[in-house]
Amino acid sequence: MGNYRKYVNLFVFLILVVTVFDIEYNPFAFNPPILDTQTTVQSDTLYMEIEENSKSLFQKPQNAYIDEVWKKTAGRNGLKVNVEKSYEKMKSNGIYDESLLVYEQITPEITLNDLPASPIYRGHPEKKMVALLINVSWGEEYIPEILSILKENKVKATFFVEGKWGKANAELVKMIDEQGHVIGNHAYNHPDMAKLSAQQNINQIDQTNQILKAITGKKPKWFAPPSGSYNDQVIQSAYNLNMETILWTVDTIDWKNPSVSVMINRVQEKLHPGATLLMHPTSSTANGMHQLIKLIKDNGYKIGTIDLLLSEDR
Repeated sequence: MGNYRKYVNLFVFLILVVTVFDIEYNPFAFNPPILDTQTTVQSDTLYMEIEENSKSLFQKPQNAYIDEVWKKTAGRNGLKVNVEKSYEKMKSNGIYDESLLVYEQITPEITLNDLPASPIYRGHPEKKMVALLINVSWGEEYIPEILSILKENKVKATFFVEGKWGKANAELVKMIDEQGHVIGNHAYNHPDMAKLSAQQNINQIDQTNQILKAITGKKPKWFAPPSGSYNDQVIQSAYNLNMETILWTVDTIDWKNPSVSVMINRVQEKLHPGATLLMHPTSSTANGMHQLIKLIKDNGYKIGTIDLLLSEDR
């Protein structure tokens, strides 16, 4: 009788518990987890939106080529949207935001290194960058001031140094190198390269390379013929030494010591994407460098070394 009463009490207790807490229990029922279907649908929609928009944003890479007028011309990387990384950046808000798109660059099949010997005048004609090319065979008194202005404006230039001058001014060459500028080759003693034999061309370039490497530890990659004088033999001589020949598209004519305003106006008229600006260490350049840099940047251009200008990077 006592055991019976215990079972009755237990049964009554269970009924009370179910009644109070309103528990419906079916041991045979399957209760799947509740999913936030709205979030899932929203996320899938977002991914598909990014994927769809990426098609119109795709840009093909452009191969390097040799132009009839401008000769060897750098290629340009293509662009594609990385859908997965873009989705990861947008999914917390759940809405499409073009500013959060993640891009990847696609290298072209043909680069400058794949092309035969030919002079280079400019960067890619759509690249919003210009390079300052400073040919140095005199004017050492202005170089410290020019370097100071470049440093203040966080700008890197390319200095083409004459071998004979570099040998006599090794400390200035070191200063240029240590401040992160690119140093190129400007022949040994400023000859008219087009009037020299092939061997004389090679001697002029190679001797300068040896001097500059002894000072900086680096062999120059770029060669600028004095006064821009060249022929096919000059170009081939540099190419045989694994160097590219660099010319220019905008001449500041600073060697005539124009007023700063005249020099600035000249550059303003001729500025273009991929431009190479020819300069020298003169009083006009030292006095006008601040304004020149401001002019270039105000027109929406970056300023880079010849290496950056001629790279496929956007």
